[in-house]
Amino acid sequence: MRGWQHGSHRLRRRPLMDPSSPTAGPALPPASGPVAAARDCREELLALLRPGASLTGSGRDERIRELLERLERLQPADLTIQAAALSGVWELRWSSSSLPYLATQPWLENLQVLDPAAGRAMNLLRLAGPLGPVAGIAVQARISIPPDPPHQRVTVRFERGGWLGPRWGGGRLQLFREVRQGFPAWLDVTVLDDALRISRGNAGTLFALLRRPDLDRASLLP
Repeated sequence: MRGWQHGSHRLRRRPLMDPSSPTAGPALPPASGPVAAARDCREELLALLRPGASLTGSGRDERIRELLERLERLQPADLTIQAAALSGVWELRWSSSSLPYLATQPWLENLQVLDPAAGRAMNLLRLAGPLGPVAGIAVQARISIPPDPPHQRVTVRFERGGWLGPRWGGGRLQLFREVRQGFPAWLDVTVLDDALRISRGNAGTLFALLRRPDLDRASLLP
């Protein structure tokens, strides 16, 4: 039997090996296969999405798109078990759209605030830096997660949009008007973890967002 050997006409038990001992043998090899591929893909993607990336211009855009599409295959989201991870403040760091308000600029913060448990969401466009909390352009929405496969879709119903100002006294200065949505809107969350979110909009746009743990969801939602 394993753990025993025969010698001198009697059985002797082999001493247990301490894994921390230098004689315990070689360490296990690093993870390989899809898990390692997803990890490497994610790390390279995060480095390109964060400020100060060494690769710029069209080469950066092409590489980001390649990594996004690869990670969608390697690490697909499942909102039946990951819905709570949507909660928080996310910053748009890359988009396949050419629309100016979906472009990323160092002087602009394009934020998305999500509270799936309460069915609330808000897109917020504001200046980066200390002037950011003073004012921004916001669109509020109701969101829900349908139970249908592939369990990545978030339906969106826009409600109000307008100017969101600073907190004043016990409230917040704001000027909103009702948004009339004449078409169904949705977002597919294709990759989701503690730092990264990849989404596809109903118009086919591909988005990459990073979590902003320094921003508080409750303080941003009006």
